[in-house]
Amino acid sequence: MTFHPLARSRVLQAMKRSFGAAAIVAAGGIALGLETGLLSQASFAGPVREAAMTDTRPAIIQVQAEAPAPLPRLPVEGTLPSLSGAIEWLNTPPLTAEALRGKVVLVNFWTYSCINCLRTLPYLRAWAERYRDQGLVVIGVHTPEFAFERRTENVRRAAMDLGVGYPVAIDNGFAVWRAFSNRYWPAMYFVDAQGRIRHHQFGEGEYANSERVIRSLLAEAGRGGTAAVTPLDQRGTQAPSNTAEVRSPETYLGYGNATGFASPEGVLRDAPQLYRAASLRPNQWSLSGRWTIGEEHADLVEAGGAISYRFQARDLHLVLGSADGRPLRFQVTIDGAPPGIHHGTDVDADGMGTVNGQRLYQLIRQNGAIQPRSFEIRFLDPGAQAYAFTFG
Repeated sequence: MTFHPLARSRVLQAMKRSFGAAAIVAAGGIALGLETGLLSQASFAGPVREAAMTDTRPAIIQVQAEAPAPLPRLPVEGTLPSLSGAIEWLNTPPLTAEALRGKVVLVNFWTYSCINCLRTLPYLRAWAERYRDQGLVVIGVHTPEFAFERRTENVRRAAMDLGVGYPVAIDNGFAVWRAFSNRYWPAMYFVDAQGRIRHHQFGEGEYANSERVIRSLLAEAGRGGTAAVTPLDQRGTQAPSNTAEVRSPETYLGYGNATGFASPEGVLRDAPQLYRAASLRPNQWSLSGRWTIGEEHADLVEAGGAISYRFQARDLHLVLGSADGRPLRFQVTIDGAPPGIHHGTDVDADGMGTVNGQRLYQLIRQNGAIQPRSFEIRFLDPGAQAYAFTFG
Protein backbone atom coordinates (compact mmCIF):
# COMPACT_ATOMS: atom_id res chain seq x y z
CA MET A 1 0.00 0.00 0.00
CA THR A 2 1.11 3.56 -0.66
CA PHE A 3 0.61 6.58 1.58
CA HIS A 4 0.70 10.25 0.68
CA PRO A 5 3.64 11.95 2.48
CA LEU A 6 1.38 14.33 4.41
CA ALA A 7 -0.27 11.34 6.07
CA ARG A 8 2.93 9.56 6.97
CA SER A 9 3.26 10.59 10.62
CA ARG A 10 -0.19 9.44 11.62
CA VAL A 11 0.00 6.23 9.60
CA LEU A 12 3.42 5.28 10.89
CA GLN A 13 2.47 6.02 14.49
CA ALA A 14 -0.56 3.78 14.06
CA MET A 15 1.75 1.09 12.71
CA LYS A 16 4.00 1.50 15.75
CA ARG A 17 1.06 0.99 18.10
CA SER A 18 -0.35 -1.92 16.13
CA PHE A 19 2.89 -3.85 15.76
CA GLY A 20 4.59 -2.82 19.03
CA ALA A 21 7.49 -1.73 16.83
CA ALA A 22 10.11 0.99 16.81
CA ALA A 23 9.44 3.82 14.38
CA ILE A 24 10.06 3.61 10.65
CA VAL A 25 10.59 7.13 9.34
CA ALA A 26 9.58 7.48 5.70
CA ALA A 27 11.54 9.93 3.62
CA GLY A 28 8.77 12.15 2.36
CA GLY A 29 7.95 15.81 2.11
CA ILE A 30 11.55 16.94 1.69
CA ALA A 31 12.65 19.83 -0.42
CA LEU A 32 14.02 17.65 -3.23
CA GLY A 33 10.52 16.42 -3.99
CA LEU A 34 11.45 12.73 -4.17
CA GLU A 35 8.78 10.04 -4.37
CA THR A 36 7.72 9.14 -0.85
CA GLY A 37 5.45 6.07 -1.08
CA LEU A 38 6.05 3.35 1.47
CA LEU A 39 7.23 0.00 0.22
CA SER A 40 4.44 -2.54 0.19
CA GLN A 41 6.53 -5.13 1.99
CA ALA A 42 7.98 -3.09 4.86
CA SER A 43 9.92 -4.90 7.58
CA PHE A 44 8.70 -3.97 11.05
CA ALA A 45 11.08 -4.06 13.98
CA GLY A 46 10.26 -6.07 17.04
CA PRO A 47 10.36 -4.84 20.62
CA VAL A 48 13.77 -3.82 21.95
CA ARG A 49 14.88 -4.32 25.55
CA GLU A 50 14.58 -0.95 27.27
CA ALA A 51 17.56 0.75 28.93
CA ALA A 52 17.69 3.84 31.14
CA MET A 53 13.91 3.88 31.33
CA THR A 54 13.57 6.23 34.26
CA ASP A 55 16.65 8.40 34.27
CA THR A 56 19.24 9.94 31.98
CA ARG A 57 22.31 8.20 33.35
CA PRO A 58 24.39 6.12 30.94
CA ALA A 59 23.10 2.63 30.27
CA ILE A 60 26.02 0.36 29.37
CA ILE A 61 24.99 -3.08 28.14
CA GLN A 62 27.48 -5.76 27.16
CA VAL A 63 27.11 -7.23 23.69
CA GLN A 64 26.85 -10.99 24.05
CA ALA A 65 30.19 -12.78 23.74
CA GLU A 66 28.70 -16.08 22.56
CA ALA A 67 28.00 -16.42 18.85
CA PRO A 68 24.27 -16.37 18.04
CA ALA A 69 22.86 -19.30 16.09
CA PRO A 70 23.73 -18.95 12.40
CA LEU A 71 21.04 -18.02 9.90
CA PRO A 72 20.13 -20.15 6.92
CA ARG A 73 21.73 -19.03 3.69
CA LEU A 74 20.57 -15.52 2.86
CA PRO A 75 19.00 -14.70 -0.51
CA VAL A 76 20.61 -12.29 -2.96
CA GLU A 77 18.62 -9.04 -3.11
CA GLY A 78 20.84 -7.12 -5.51
CA THR A 79 24.35 -5.72 -5.81
CA LEU A 80 26.05 -2.90 -3.95
CA PRO A 81 25.38 0.24 -6.04
CA SER A 82 27.94 2.93 -6.74
CA LEU A 83 28.81 5.24 -3.86
CA SER A 84 30.19 7.89 -6.22
CA GLY A 85 27.20 10.17 -5.63
CA ALA A 86 28.55 11.13 -2.19
CA ILE A 87 29.83 14.70 -2.33
CA GLU A 88 32.25 14.22 0.57
CA TRP A 89 33.41 11.59 3.06
CA LEU A 90 34.08 11.82 6.79
CA ASN A 91 36.55 9.62 8.70
CA THR A 92 37.94 8.06 5.50
CA PRO A 93 39.11 8.74 1.95
CA PRO A 94 36.30 8.14 -0.59
CA LEU A 95 35.19 4.51 -0.75
CA THR A 96 34.04 2.65 -3.86
CA ALA A 97 31.99 -0.48 -4.36
CA GLU A 98 34.94 -2.04 -6.19
CA ALA A 99 37.43 -1.33 -3.40
CA LEU A 100 35.05 -2.86 -0.84
CA ARG A 101 35.03 -6.27 -2.53
CA GLY A 102 36.28 -8.87 -0.09
CA LYS A 103 34.74 -6.99 2.83
CA VAL A 104 31.36 -7.48 4.47
CA VAL A 105 29.67 -4.08 4.33
CA LEU A 106 26.80 -2.62 6.35
CA VAL A 107 25.36 0.52 4.72
CA ASN A 108 23.21 2.60 7.09
CA PHE A 109 21.09 5.52 5.85
CA TRP A 110 20.65 8.11 8.58
CA THR A 111 20.30 11.80 9.30
CA TYR A 112 21.56 13.27 12.52
CA SER A 113 18.41 14.95 13.85
CA CYS A 114 16.29 11.80 13.36
CA ILE A 115 15.50 10.21 16.73
CA ASN A 116 15.00 6.78 15.16
CA CYS A 117 18.45 7.02 13.58
CA LEU A 118 20.04 8.12 16.84
CA ARG A 119 18.69 5.07 18.66
CA THR A 120 20.41 2.71 16.18
CA LEU A 121 23.87 4.27 16.66
CA PRO A 122 24.94 2.30 19.76
CA TYR A 123 24.56 -0.94 17.80
CA LEU A 124 26.33 0.38 14.71
CA ARG A 125 29.26 1.66 16.78
CA ALA A 126 29.53 -1.67 18.63
CA TRP A 127 29.40 -3.76 15.44
CA ALA A 128 31.91 -1.52 13.66
CA GLU A 129 34.40 -2.02 16.49
CA ARG A 130 33.61 -5.64 17.33
CA TYR A 131 33.86 -7.03 13.79
CA ARG A 132 36.33 -4.62 12.20
CA ASP A 133 39.24 -7.05 12.44
CA GLN A 134 37.13 -9.78 10.84
CA GLY A 135 36.45 -7.66 7.77
CA LEU A 136 33.26 -5.71 8.50
CA VAL A 137 33.02 -2.14 7.18
CA VAL A 138 30.15 0.00 8.49
CA ILE A 139 29.28 2.99 6.27
CA GLY A 140 26.86 5.68 7.38
CA VAL A 141 25.20 7.41 4.42
CA HIS A 142 24.05 10.78 5.75
CA THR A 143 21.09 11.84 3.63
CA PRO A 144 19.51 15.05 5.02
CA GLU A 145 15.89 15.81 5.80
CA PHE A 146 16.22 19.44 6.89
CA ALA A 147 18.26 22.16 5.18
CA PHE A 148 20.69 22.53 8.10
CA GLU A 149 21.62 18.85 7.75
CA ARG A 150 23.06 19.62 4.31
CA ARG A 151 25.92 21.57 5.92
CA THR A 152 28.87 19.25 6.11
CA GLU A 153 30.30 21.06 9.12
CA ASN A 154 27.07 20.37 11.04
CA VAL A 155 27.29 16.68 10.15
CA ARG A 156 30.97 16.57 11.08
CA ARG A 157 30.26 18.09 14.49
CA ALA A 158 27.31 15.76 15.07
CA ALA A 159 29.35 12.69 14.14
CA MET A 160 32.02 13.67 16.65
CA ASP A 161 29.47 14.37 19.39
CA LEU A 162 27.69 11.07 18.71
CA GLY A 163 30.87 8.99 18.64
CA VAL A 164 30.50 8.02 14.98
CA GLY A 165 34.05 7.06 13.99
CA TYR A 166 33.24 4.79 11.05
CA PRO A 167 33.09 6.16 7.45
CA VAL A 168 30.28 8.58 6.65
CA ALA A 169 29.25 9.45 3.09
CA ILE A 170 27.68 12.90 2.69
CA ASP A 171 24.72 12.32 0.36
CA ASN A 172 23.26 15.82 0.06
CA GLY A 173 22.02 15.24 -3.49
CA PHE A 174 20.29 11.95 -2.60
CA ALA A 175 22.37 10.20 -5.29
CA VAL A 176 23.34 7.24 -3.08
CA TRP A 177 19.80 7.13 -1.67
CA ARG A 178 18.38 6.80 -5.20
CA ALA A 179 21.01 4.26 -6.20
CA PHE A 180 19.69 1.99 -3.43
CA SER A 181 16.04 2.89 -4.18
CA ASN A 182 15.84 3.63 -0.47
CA ARG A 183 12.75 5.07 1.23
CA TYR A 184 13.56 5.13 4.94
CA TRP A 185 15.48 6.66 7.81
CA PRO A 186 17.02 4.57 9.26
CA ALA A 187 17.68 1.76 6.80
CA MET A 188 20.42 -0.87 6.80
CA TYR A 189 21.68 -2.91 3.85
CA PHE A 190 23.97 -5.91 4.45
CA VAL A 191 26.45 -6.67 1.66
CA ASP A 192 28.54 -9.83 1.34
CA ALA A 193 32.21 -10.06 0.36
CA GLN A 194 31.22 -10.52 -3.29
CA GLY A 195 29.38 -7.19 -3.35
CA ARG A 196 25.87 -8.65 -3.20
CA ILE A 197 23.08 -7.25 -0.98
CA ARG A 198 21.87 -10.17 1.12
CA HIS A 199 19.59 -8.59 3.72
CA HIS A 200 17.97 -5.28 4.70
CA GLN A 201 16.41 -3.81 7.82
CA PHE A 202 14.08 -0.80 7.71
CA GLY A 203 13.56 1.07 10.98
CA GLU A 204 14.74 0.42 14.50
CA GLY A 205 14.97 -2.94 16.18
CA GLU A 206 15.76 -6.54 15.14
CA TYR A 207 19.31 -5.96 16.39
CA ALA A 208 20.00 -9.58 17.34
CA ASN A 209 18.88 -10.69 13.90
CA SER A 210 21.07 -8.03 12.25
CA GLU A 211 24.08 -9.27 14.21
CA ARG A 212 23.36 -12.83 13.12
CA VAL A 213 23.35 -11.61 9.51
CA ILE A 214 26.74 -9.96 10.02
CA ARG A 215 28.21 -13.11 11.53
CA SER A 216 26.72 -15.28 8.79
CA LEU A 217 28.20 -13.13 6.02
CA LEU A 218 31.59 -13.03 7.73
CA ALA A 219 31.52 -16.82 8.07
CA GLU A 220 30.70 -17.16 4.35
CA ALA A 221 33.77 -15.02 3.62
CA GLY A 222 35.94 -17.20 5.84
CA ARG A 223 36.28 -14.40 8.37
CA GLY A 224 34.17 -15.77 11.21
CA GLY A 225 35.56 -16.28 14.67
CA THR A 226 35.43 -15.04 18.22
CA ALA A 227 35.04 -11.29 18.60
CA ALA A 228 35.84 -9.21 21.65
CA VAL A 229 32.94 -8.11 23.82
CA THR A 230 32.12 -4.47 23.07
CA PRO A 231 30.13 -2.16 25.39
CA LEU A 232 26.78 -1.04 24.04
CA ASP A 233 26.46 2.55 25.23
CA GLN A 234 22.84 3.75 25.24
CA ARG A 235 22.25 7.10 26.90
CA GLY A 236 20.10 10.16 26.39
CA THR A 237 18.56 10.28 22.93
CA GLN A 238 20.25 6.98 22.04
CA ALA A 239 18.34 4.95 24.65
CA PRO A 240 15.59 2.68 23.29
CA SER A 241 12.09 4.10 23.01
CA ASN A 242 9.41 3.16 25.51
CA THR A 243 7.39 2.20 22.44
CA ALA A 244 4.45 0.55 24.18
CA GLU A 245 3.44 3.81 25.87
CA VAL A 246 4.03 6.26 23.01
CA ARG A 247 0.71 7.83 22.03
CA SER A 248 1.98 10.95 20.26
CA PRO A 249 3.19 11.03 16.64
CA GLU A 250 6.12 12.80 15.04
CA THR A 251 4.81 16.34 14.52
CA TYR A 252 6.22 18.92 12.10
CA LEU A 253 5.91 22.65 12.76
CA GLY A 254 6.58 23.88 9.23
CA TYR A 255 3.49 24.17 7.06
CA GLY A 256 4.89 21.67 4.54
CA ASN A 257 3.94 18.75 6.82
CA ALA A 258 2.28 20.34 9.86
CA THR A 259 -0.59 18.58 11.61
CA GLY A 260 -2.43 19.27 14.87
CA PHE A 261 -1.93 23.06 14.94
CA ALA A 262 -4.51 24.64 17.26
CA SER A 263 -3.74 28.37 17.58
CA PRO A 264 -6.99 30.19 16.67
CA GLU A 265 -5.29 32.40 14.06
CA GLY A 266 -4.47 29.41 11.86
CA VAL A 267 -1.28 29.25 9.80
CA LEU A 268 -0.14 32.40 8.01
CA ARG A 269 2.53 31.22 5.61
CA ASP A 270 5.92 32.90 5.43
CA ALA A 271 4.89 36.10 7.23
CA PRO A 272 5.06 37.28 10.85
CA GLN A 273 1.90 36.69 12.87
CA LEU A 274 0.98 37.20 16.53
CA TYR A 275 -0.32 33.81 17.69
CA ARG A 276 -2.25 32.92 20.83
CA ALA A 277 -2.00 29.76 22.88
CA ALA A 278 -4.97 27.41 22.68
CA SER A 279 -6.67 24.87 24.91
CA LEU A 280 -5.18 21.67 23.56
CA ARG A 281 -6.60 18.24 22.95
CA PRO A 282 -4.21 15.26 22.81
CA ASN A 283 -1.52 15.64 20.14
CA GLN A 284 -2.38 19.24 19.37
CA TRP A 285 0.12 22.10 19.58
CA SER A 286 -0.03 25.88 19.51
CA LEU A 287 2.18 28.93 19.35
CA SER A 288 2.10 32.08 21.45
CA GLY A 289 3.92 35.27 20.58
CA ARG A 290 5.07 36.55 17.19
CA TRP A 291 6.23 33.78 14.85
CA THR A 292 6.78 33.23 11.14
CA ILE A 293 5.74 29.76 10.00
CA GLY A 294 7.77 28.63 7.01
CA GLU A 295 7.56 25.45 5.01
CA GLU A 296 10.19 23.64 7.10
CA HIS A 297 10.15 25.37 10.49
CA ALA A 298 8.57 28.04 12.67
CA ASP A 299 10.77 31.10 13.43
CA LEU A 300 10.40 33.17 16.59
CA VAL A 301 10.39 36.90 15.78
CA GLU A 302 10.33 38.34 19.32
CA ALA A 303 11.62 37.09 22.67
CA GLY A 304 9.08 35.49 24.98
CA GLY A 305 7.32 33.34 22.41
CA ALA A 306 6.32 29.79 23.33
CA ILE A 307 5.26 26.43 21.88
CA SER A 308 2.82 24.17 23.72
CA TYR A 309 1.99 20.52 23.08
CA ARG A 310 -0.39 18.05 24.75
CA PHE A 311 1.47 14.72 24.55
CA GLN A 312 1.68 11.21 25.96
CA ALA A 313 5.08 9.48 25.90
CA ARG A 314 8.05 8.97 28.17
CA ASP A 315 10.36 11.19 26.11
CA LEU A 316 9.70 14.45 24.28
CA HIS A 317 12.26 15.75 21.78
CA LEU A 318 12.24 18.87 19.65
CA VAL A 319 14.50 19.68 16.70
CA LEU A 320 15.71 23.25 17.23
CA GLY A 321 18.12 25.75 15.76
CA SER A 322 19.03 29.41 15.81
CA ALA A 323 18.43 31.76 12.89
CA ASP A 324 21.85 33.45 13.23
CA GLY A 325 23.75 30.69 15.03
CA ARG A 326 23.88 32.49 18.39
CA PRO A 327 23.02 30.56 21.58
CA LEU A 328 19.40 31.02 22.70
CA ARG A 329 18.04 30.51 26.19
CA PHE A 330 14.77 28.67 26.86
CA GLN A 331 12.74 27.23 29.72
CA VAL A 332 10.42 24.22 29.60
CA THR A 333 7.54 23.28 31.89
CA ILE A 334 5.40 20.20 32.23
CA ASP A 335 1.84 20.69 33.47
CA GLY A 336 2.78 24.28 34.25
CA ALA A 337 5.72 23.47 36.55
CA PRO A 338 9.48 22.94 36.14
CA PRO A 339 10.15 19.35 35.06
CA GLY A 340 12.23 18.37 38.10
CA ILE A 341 13.02 14.66 37.85
CA HIS A 342 11.26 14.55 34.47
CA HIS A 343 13.85 16.74 32.73
CA GLY A 344 15.60 15.54 29.58
CA THR A 345 19.31 15.55 28.89
CA ASP A 346 19.25 19.05 27.35
CA VAL A 347 17.60 20.83 30.28
CA ASP A 348 18.09 20.97 34.03
CA ALA A 349 15.57 20.28 36.78
CA ASP A 350 14.36 23.89 36.56
CA GLY A 351 13.71 23.41 32.86
CA MET A 352 16.47 25.76 31.74
CA GLY A 353 18.42 25.04 28.58
CA THR A 354 20.22 26.62 25.64
CA VAL A 355 19.93 26.13 21.90
CA ASN A 356 23.61 25.75 21.01
CA GLY A 357 23.35 24.20 17.57
CA GLN A 358 20.93 22.85 14.99
CA ARG A 359 19.99 19.41 16.28
CA LEU A 360 17.49 17.32 18.20
CA TYR A 361 17.06 18.27 21.88
CA GLN A 362 15.71 15.91 24.54
CA LEU A 363 13.53 18.11 26.74
CA ILE A 364 11.42 15.64 28.76
CA ARG A 365 12.13 12.14 30.05
CA GLN A 366 9.35 11.13 32.43
CA ASN A 367 10.25 9.17 35.53
CA GLY A 368 7.50 6.81 36.61
CA ALA A 369 3.99 6.35 35.25
CA ILE A 370 3.38 7.73 31.76
CA GLN A 371 0.27 9.82 31.34
CA PRO A 372 -0.97 12.70 29.18
CA ARG A 373 0.96 15.86 30.00
CA SER A 374 1.01 19.49 28.90
CA PHE A 375 4.40 20.67 27.66
CA GLU A 376 5.57 24.24 27.03
CA ILE A 377 8.88 25.66 25.87
CA ARG A 378 9.35 29.43 26.20
CA PHE A 379 12.26 31.19 24.52
CA LEU A 380 13.97 34.02 26.38
CA ASP A 381 15.73 35.22 23.22
CA PRO A 382 14.42 35.80 19.67
CA GLY A 383 15.55 33.87 16.62
CA ALA A 384 14.64 30.29 17.60
CA GLN A 385 13.76 27.90 14.79
CA ALA A 386 11.56 24.92 15.68
CA TYR A 387 11.25 22.01 13.22
CA ALA A 388 9.64 18.86 14.62
CA PHE A 389 8.56 17.06 17.79
CA THR A 390 9.42 13.38 18.22
CA PHE A 391 8.64 11.03 21.10
CA GLY A 392 9.96 7.90 22.71
